[in-house]
Amino acid sequence: MIERLLPADVSCAATRAESVADGTLFPEEEALIAKSVAKRRNDFATARACARRAMAGLGLPPVAVLHGHRGRPLWPEGIVGSLTHCDGYRAAALARATDVLSLGIDAEPHAPLPTGVRELVILPAERERIGPPAPEGTGEIHWDRVLFSAKESVFKTWYPVTGVELDFIDADLTFHRVLDQGGGERLEGGSAAEGTFDARLLLTDPALPTTLHGRWRIEDGIVATAVLVRPDWRVSDGS
Repeated sequence: MIERLLPADVSCAATRAESVADGTLFPEEEALIAKSVAKRRNDFATARACARRAMAGLGLPPVAVLHGHRGRPLWPEGIVGSLTHCDGYRAAALARATDVLSLGIDAEPHAPLPTGVRELVILPAERERIGPPAPEGTGEIHWDRVLFSAKESVFKTWYPVTGVELDFIDADLTFHRVLDQGGGERLEGGSAAEGTFDARLLLTDPALPTTLHGRWRIEDGIVATAVLVRPDWRVSDGS
């Protein structure tokens, strides 16, 4: 699903598998999760299996993917990328730094945000735009979860370039839906929904545009989002 949100020069790999065979991690990676619980180990290993498939898509040999501050993946020289994992979906997206300045991806279960989280991550203006929470089991789009995922993608795009952490209230998002023949705000049966979003950054840095643009998609119970910035963004942005 994530490959539908990014251009062809980004190599994507995804899986719905919850685990991979033992022995797929490099020793340096094993050391990072030696004391972790089983779920953390599986999330870590399956995401890195996706990363190595994405590396192969760029013609790169498989290498260990370690992490830096707050778990940010450390990619080979000249490569940018992002990882995501949630129950039922793991993915990686990689590109050459000559083609992409930065990118971020995220996946979440398509369900309402937990009680209390909505108030922490959604700005008042965003709350007005997306409306009240949709009840579970109604087939409606859970816009609060789409927004949460989109902000995660924004932050994953922002941090590698600026080295500054964003809070959820530092980006104001507006969503646009690409309507299929059914239209409306409901997902019927196994149908999917998708669209775009604009993220106006309330904390700015000259290394990135003040508004980031992304795409979102809901399919088979998963919300996926992606943001990408080109190295020549100043030209296309008119800056």
